[in-house]
Amino acid sequence: MKTTTDCETDRHLDCAQHRIIHPSLLMAKMSWAAGTQCVAKGDHRKSKPGELVYHKGDILTIIDTSMRKGHYKARHNTTGEEGLINSSNVREREALRVDPSLSLMPWFHGKISGPEAVSKLQPPEDGLFLVRESIRHPGDYVLCVSVSGEVIHYRVIYGDNKLTIDNKQYFYNLIDMIEFYSKNKGSIATTLLKPKQKQGTKSAEVELSKSGWLLDITKLTLGESIGEGEFGAVHEGEYMGQRVAVKTIKCDVTAQAFLQETTVMTKLQHKNLVRLLGVILHKGLHIVTELMTKGNLVNFLRTRGRSVVSSVQLLRFALDVCEGMEYLESKKLVHRDLAARNILVSDDNVAKVSDFGLTKVDSKVSDKAKLPVKWTAPEALNKEKFSTKSDVWSYGILLWEIFSYGRQPYPKMSLKEVKDRVDGGYRMEAPEDCPPGVYSLMRLCWEEEPRKRPGFHKLREKLEREMSKLSLGTEAECHEGIGSGSRC
Repeated sequence: MKTTTDCETDRHLDCAQHRIIHPSLLMAKMSWAAGTQCVAKGDHRKSKPGELVYHKGDILTIIDTSMRKGHYKARHNTTGEEGLINSSNVREREALRVDPSLSLMPWFHGKISGPEAVSKLQPPEDGLFLVRESIRHPGDYVLCVSVSGEVIHYRVIYGDNKLTIDNKQYFYNLIDMIEFYSKNKGSIATTLLKPKQKQGTKSAEVELSKSGWLLDITKLTLGESIGEGEFGAVHEGEYMGQRVAVKTIKCDVTAQAFLQETTVMTKLQHKNLVRLLGVILHKGLHIVTELMTKGNLVNFLRTRGRSVVSSVQLLRFALDVCEGMEYLESKKLVHRDLAARNILVSDDNVAKVSDFGLTKVDSKVSDKAKLPVKWTAPEALNKEKFSTKSDVWSYGILLWEIFSYGRQPYPKMSLKEVKDRVDGGYRMEAPEDCPPGVYSLMRLCWEEEPRKRPGFHKLREKLEREMSKLSLGTEAECHEGIGSGSRC
């Protein structure tokens, strides 16, 4: 994912030079816009009529700013209740900076020797610890703990996708292991009390907690699995009375990579983007989002088909996605994996963009093998040039998926054939019954030169015109009594 400096693009973030604020400016700074999320600084249980009840740490969203000075109307993100709040009792829920030094394992020092570890754990302090990669036993780790003035080195053996120190207690990953021994002494000399942070790293746990994005595992109830991805399972669940989706990533290396996706999501608030509720660190990383009950768009369309989903509804989905992408475009962010499988449908049939798994701060990708060839623009495949305009190409493929009711793009063609033929100028034919205006939009998205493709703002305007035409036509059919029940 590509971004200009946080100071330029994100109204949620204060630049470092703005941190020191003269007291007379504090009230002026408190002017939040509707849609701003806030974290309660304390409990407010004895509310007066019209006031909102909340507890410390609850997330509240500003919905009306026209109240008397210092007061806002807000909605409780969990209970859905609305009422007045005093701005002095809450703080803005800050977005996290995309920061490569942010680490889920700040106590992991990589490949260092035993004597180096000992020198880092000075001065001696019971329970001070770090984890290093074993030099003597490649692939294994060593837990180094300071106790009674000495440093004890525990070899962590890796086998059968599990980690163990004593062949009694097994762990999914290092995060899981450190979490256990921070609460239980087990077979080591002391519980782990204080991590020795690697120089240049910041604790993700501390930063997530400070900014209001760290959720409490004890308030989460996990339900049935609703999907199994390449990186882990997705479960339905409930968090403080709200139905949620929970993506669980147990591999610590992958969890660290997904921390970046999560960081990006903390900056994004739009009705057509799947909303991040927060993160739980427990035996790995749990990313908690709003639950989209009707699943992904490709399955939604395939299982319902033409008899259930009208052309107007297809166009509504196309517009939903376009509005979400227009918002990303305004934030100078590039999605890079836009496809119907990554669009989720809510209970009330709103399509929202999800899965920022391929997003990066820079515009290059290091692993070409993971690129979705049928959806990726030629300049991104051939030259690794990603931009909003390469997202526009992918959006054209997504439009084709929508109006073909979830068919696989480039039917019956191998990936090599797709790449060769597209490079040679081939473009897919219009799906059956696709409105000509929509197909002409697809062709615009598939212009070979990125600069000739429209931006999402322009695409939205064209789609809205198309929606007006289609809605008028459908109304006329209904009045004449020739429209099918589901379309009228």
